[in-house]
Amino acid sequence: MSNTAIQVTLIQQQDYRFDIHFGGEVPVLTGDEPAPLGTGQGPSPVQLLCAAVGNCLSDSLLFALRKFKQAPEPIRCEVTADVGRNPEGRMRVLSMKAAFTLGVPAAALQHLDRVLGQFEAFCTVTQSVGQGIVITTEVFDSTGARLK
Repeated sequence: MSNTAIQVTLIQQQDYRFDIHFGGEVPVLTGDEPAPLGTGQGPSPVQLLCAAVGNCLSDSLLFALRKFKQAPEPIRCEVTADVGRNPEGRMRVLSMKAAFTLGVPAAALQHLDRVLGQFEAFCTVTQSVGQGIVITTEVFDSTGARLK
C-alpha cells in the first residue's frame, strides 16, 4: 500500500478569515469563524469537518451501491456535530451524526443489507476522525423508511 500526501494551504485574509487553496484546478474556498470571532463569510472549521465526513461517507455509500450496479440517486446527507465543552472546559466536537436519504425506495435496490453493513468501513475520513469523535449514521429511503 502506498502513502499519499495531501496538502492544503491556508492564507489569512483578515482576522479569522482564511482562503483555502487546494491546488490544481480546485477553486479557492474561504473559511471563517462565525461572529463574534469572525464574520461568517465562509464555512467554519466545524462545518468543514462535517462536510468532509459527510462527503466521504456519501462517496463510500454511492461507491458500494454502484459496485452492485444500483442507482440510489440522488443521495442526500445531513451531518450534525454536537459541539460543547469537554471535561477541561474547552470547546470540542463531542459527537457527529450523518443521516442519509436515498433517492429511491429500498425495494428498488439490491444487496442493500450488505452495502449498509460495510460502506462506513471504507470511508477514509470518517474512520480516521472516528478514532477521536463518535460518529453515528442513519440511512433512510425515499419513502422515509429507516434502513439503518
